[in-house]
Amino acid sequence: MAGLDEMKYLLGSNSRVGRVLTAFDAAEALRLLRSDDPELIGRRDGDESIVDAVFADVSMPGLSGMELARVLTAFRNPPALVFITGHEENALEAFEVGALDYIMKPANAERIDRALRTIEKNKAQAAKGTRALEAPAADDEVIPVELAGTTRMIPRKDVRWVEAQGDYARLHTAEDSHLVRIPLAQLEERWAEAGFLRIHRSFLVSLPLVTELRMSSSGYSVVLGGGPPKELPVSRRHTRELKDRLVRAPRQGWGQQ
Repeated sequence: MAGLDEMKYLLGSNSRVGRVLTAFDAAEALRLLRSDDPELIGRRDGDESIVDAVFADVSMPGLSGMELARVLTAFRNPPALVFITGHEENALEAFEVGALDYIMKPANAERIDRALRTIEKNKAQAAKGTRALEAPAADDEVIPVELAGTTRMIPRKDVRWVEAQGDYARLHTAEDSHLVRIPLAQLEERWAEAGFLRIHRSFLVSLPLVTELRMSSSGYSVVLGGGPPKELPVSRRHTRELKDRLVRAPRQGWGQQ
């Protein structure tokens, strides 16, 4: 209970928070969220009570935090979800089930405030109809990666291209690369609106970083900027779409050779 009391104190001490409700496990949390008692939970909307955010431990008695997250996604107005945990290996799964943030123990006031700012930003965007609360804005997405026992958050805008490696994908930035447990096909669909395009069965590239489209006897290839120049092959089946996208969205500095 000490951890629960500490989180209540940290959240309650933040000026961004109006009220904090606590639950010992996921079942109690769901009872609170669905309560009919206005004194207990406050205002309501439809089937579920309105709670802006749920801060949940990944490991709880009964339903786990991950299982709770899957229940929350079925809500008509799901609250933003932030996981609190001492286990780095859960980071990727947390984001896959729609978590907005992921806080490693021990939590502190500064880290809590950063999560609350993220929640406020996504709430404002949802009010404008740009994105639902459970999903971060396209230009804000970050990818958790494991590096020497540490979970790093890699902004998608830093990714130049993605390489398929079986059921995994390798994200290439200007400095290094990171292996994540996400299939390339999933990233292709998820990042399409952010300007990423499949050019080959093994490669997904950031279109704004394409500086050259080259043709040779063996076919087409693209050269990427945003770091050391990188040339990648374009498969025949993806050539037409790539050309169409480059023509429809001309960018300063791009030219044909």
